Amino acid sequence: MDNSYSFAAIRGIQAGRAFYVAMIPLRMLERLFRYDEEELPIALCAQRDLNKTRIPAIARYVADNPSEYVLSALSATIDGAFEFEPVAGQRSVGTLEIDMRATILVNDGQHRRAGIIEALRDRPSLGDETIAVTLFPDEGLTRSQQMFVDLNQHGVKPARSLRLFYDGRDEGARLSRAVADAIPLFRELTDFTRSNLTAGSRKLFAFSNLHTAVSTLVADAGLTVTAADPDRVVEFWNAVIENMPDWTAAGRREVTPAELRRETVHAHGIALEAIAVVGARLMIELPDSWQVALEGLRDVDWSRSNTAIWEGRALVNGKINRSRASVLLTAELISRSTPPEVDDAARATR
Repeated sequence: MDNSYSFAAIRGIQAGRAFYVAMIPLRMLERLFRYDEEELPIALCAQRDLNKTRIPAIARYVADNPSEYVLSALSATIDGAFEFEPVAGQRSVGTLEIDMRATILVNDGQHRRAGIIEALRDRPSLGDETIAVTLFPDEGLTRSQQMFVDLNQHGVKPARSLRLFYDGRDEGARLSRAVADAIPLFRELTDFTRSNLTAGSRKLFAFSNLHTAVSTLVADAGLTVTAADPDRVVEFWNAVIENMPDWTAAGRREVTPAELRRETVHAHGIALEAIAVVGARLMIELPDSWQVALEGLRDVDWSRSNTAIWEGRALVNGKINRSRASVLLTAELISRSTPPEVDDAARATR
């Protein structure tokens, strides 16, 4: 075929139809693949609108991690002439030739395509690297729209807890893992795979909640800590645990986490984050006695049944509310429980 693009490819069969997987150089994505950015009625489109706010994040990811980035395959349809020529002795491995006049429309992965194009402006050396593209013969708009649905309806984004736990590049995530590993109660009673615990879960907190609390403490208190040296943060959470008898009871299996979630506020992520907010203030205002001040946690009535203090703070219509406003209102309530050991001058500054 004259005037064509040529790619090494593999031919497969799905639902009785042939499709092809080709390795496409990144530098060819902009001119080879089209994303229909025209303002067309929804009935004439076959993919979601391009969300341009997502593109810079993908571009930074690729450009900032040239030796580590990983990109999943794009999916596209070929509207035009093409030929597949198997290599000698093979039926499924060969060369895919696509007429240069053909239109290749991205059905899934348009944000990755746009992000790669932007990343190449900063790192043109990546242009000869490749991405897998699954190519389907075009069978009209109706088929393309159905393909978009089929390609996307079964995709499930992993829980934030699992993403954080696996993220070896994020220093904050590494610090949170180090904290969890250093504290037995967190290590044993933290769910590292789920962000929303089921009612009967045997874990007390989700890792995403712990990560938010650790990050809040570090940022608000201005701590300089790393995953290699998490001692200040570990010291804080150990001091908190000493003053949360229900948590330690759960660690000893004297009460179940499910019971605590059902009956108390402190068995939810909002409490972790609010305690971090209060703790950061104490570390700044009472640098020599914040551990003593944390004894006030014992004086807080954490019972969800006490709606007089929790409704409108941690609870809205009896349900836990994780909004930022609720976190701050909960922190304000906790901060009132200053123990007698803290002197009047220190109490006056709070």
